[in-house]
Amino acid sequence: MKRLRRRPLTVEEILRWADAHREVTGKWPTKDSGPILHAKFENWLTVDNALRQGLRGLPGKCSLAQLLAEHRGARNIHKLPPLSEEQILQWADDHHRRTAEWPTQKSGTIPNSGGEKWQAIDTALHLGARKVTGRSSLARLLARHRGVRNRKQLPPLTEEQILAWADAHYRHTGAWPKRNSGPILHAPGETWSGVNVALNHGNRHLPGGSSLALLLAERRGVPHEALRTSLSREQILSWADAFHERTGQWPNVKSGSITGANGETWPAVDKALRRGYRELPGGSSLAKLLAAERGVRSRVSLPPLSRQMILAWADAHFERTQTWPNASMGAIPEAPEETWKGVNSARGQFRLVQWLSWSPGPFLSGSFAGSLPWQTQSPEPAGFVGENHFGLG
Repeated sequence: MKRLRRRPLTVEEILRWADAHREVTGKWPTKDSGPILHAKFENWLTVDNALRQGLRGLPGKCSLAQLLAEHRGARNIHKLPPLSEEQILQWADDHHRRTAEWPTQKSGTIPNSGGEKWQAIDTALHLGARKVTGRSSLARLLARHRGVRNRKQLPPLTEEQILAWADAHYRHTGAWPKRNSGPILHAPGETWSGVNVALNHGNRHLPGGSSLALLLAERRGVPHEALRTSLSREQILSWADAFHERTGQWPNVKSGSITGANGETWPAVDKALRRGYRELPGGSSLAKLLAAERGVRSRVSLPPLSRQMILAWADAHFERTQTWPNASMGAIPEAPEETWKGVNSARGQFRLVQWLSWSPGPFLSGSFAGSLPWQTQSPEPAGFVGENHFGLG
């Protein structure tokens, strides 16, 4: 069968098709744009191929992208025009005048640039493409030529500079700055949290291992918990005894200032016990100290329970009330500060009434047998290991 010969094409005809395509879609066509509008049996891929190979009367050694770049000024991503730092800075200045901000690589398309994008500019500066030097970036270029702050290359800091900023903050506010005090006056882009991180980690030419609070304590005498006078467990217990005698309760971290202790507070004492400040060993807390030395009940360090203990309380409850306890029955008279709800929580996922039904004892036999309709002589549940189930002693 004879092969059908395609009719000849001209550059002018292709350009007319491209103009129509742009008018309809708002974009110049590419070889992947599919069928050509109003040109039966034609598509952009075959047109691009004819331009490249010189088919159908075309001269060849061209492409659709090159043709549109030459005759319509369309952007050809495979043959981008050269860049210069002067041109990039001009676009950046225009952006700043228009938005009051300097561009970043995420600032999108550059107006009046023929389709340039800030991300592509940053890539070219990084790779040295399009006749720029390379090993740079948009942020570095703006920092060098326009003084724009580059978060990845921040200027060095000194303790003297930080102290000067702190003094100005104190004069302005009447208080010394903290790490959460926000932006630093008269230091564009700097924040107290950033300064604190630099002091702690040794960034920006600082030695590290410090903090804003420690620096102000050492150089300006601002009180700091780690540098205050030493504390002892005996002194803390003495304050706690006085608090208990005065209020009938033991102190906790929410108890506020310590009466007669010259600015000491219970939360500061708790922190010193936990972190080892002020010559204390650390690893403790106010609650743990009072539990160990004064027998104060601590929710985070409750005494162990045993199965025999719980069953004894349950038997006593039954003798008093002729009903077995459940989690809503309040305090346990035989165990000061214990409640059935707390005991139930100690049993983990199993409800108190379920556990009692599985436990052998006098309430499952004799006069107590059958007193609860759900009680049976069924074996203990899978996973029940007697005395130590769910952490009970």
